[in-house]
Amino acid sequence: MPTRVRSFCKINLGLAIGPSRPDGFHSLTTLYQTLAAHDVVTVEALSAHAPVITITSNDERVPTDSRNTVWKMLERAIARIGRSVEVRVHIEKRLPVQGGLGGGSANAVAALIGLERDLGDRLPGAERLRMAEEVGSDVPLFLIGGAVLGLGRGEEVYPVPDLPETHCVVALPEVGVSTPQAFRDWDALQNAVADLPGSGAAQEQGLTAAAASDRLEELSRVYSACLSGAFSEREGRPENPLLALVRTGIQNDFEEVVFCQVPSLGEIKRILEPRAVYAALSGSGSALFGLYLSEEDAVAAEKRLSAHGTASMRTKTLPREAYWATMVE
Repeated sequence: MPTRVRSFCKINLGLAIGPSRPDGFHSLTTLYQTLAAHDVVTVEALSAHAPVITITSNDERVPTDSRNTVWKMLERAIARIGRSVEVRVHIEKRLPVQGGLGGGSANAVAALIGLERDLGDRLPGAERLRMAEEVGSDVPLFLIGGAVLGLGRGEEVYPVPDLPETHCVVALPEVGVSTPQAFRDWDALQNAVADLPGSGAAQEQGLTAAAASDRLEELSRVYSACLSGAFSEREGRPENPLLALVRTGIQNDFEEVVFCQVPSLGEIKRILEPRAVYAALSGSGSALFGLYLSEEDAVAAEKRLSAHGTASMRTKTLPREAYWATMVE
């Protein structure tokens, strides 16, 4: 019997970029948040003489071979489970194929959950996380759900206390953003700042690795403290942790360079901002989002985007308990 799994997406509430690492990646501190908007991944596992993976999709842009994160995840899972099966997967795309929402990464985890359910054979949690890290930096967060602190290149994930369910409008511009180019532009910007008169010898190569690492470590502590309630008392009353988080100055570093690459994205952020608790680019883009305390404010933002000619979707943030409770249809 095929298993249908909701494949939820994510936004980055904040994203801080650190120095380039020896492996070519940049160190990051980010706060992921899963959303209720989703694709649907259907998985069916059948006995076979040799492992076979077949992927289909309603969207012709989705690769159906070994380039797909679903294929990469299933290939590893089948080998670790140690059973010879034919796995048939259909990906019903409802989310944009690219844009900073982690749709492909979420599809990989949904396929793994579907395979385990269909076989009645669940891999250990640590093994799942190792596979997810091998497949991609954004993949492990979808094995946790809710609010997730991401370190390393984003793949080192830690669950943090959830935000309350919040209205969210995601803007989906047609323009694309190159993530590698965004990182190169970030590095160039840091080097340009270091070359300014009076920048000092300590910053000849932009932010020193030590200073940048200290910044990432401090931000990870601040994010965790805000969500745990440590900064959530205002005038003796509990405060929405999202508001506490915003007061810390949470931001996405990519905006400094991506908005220069694609000025129209900065304009879309300004359209989202009225009445938003927080609005930002997600990942390196091109998707942007606004978070709102009322459905009325979210609907108004959706209408402003429509008048601008920008596609959007209205959804809500998805806390961890609801993420797992609603994943399998």
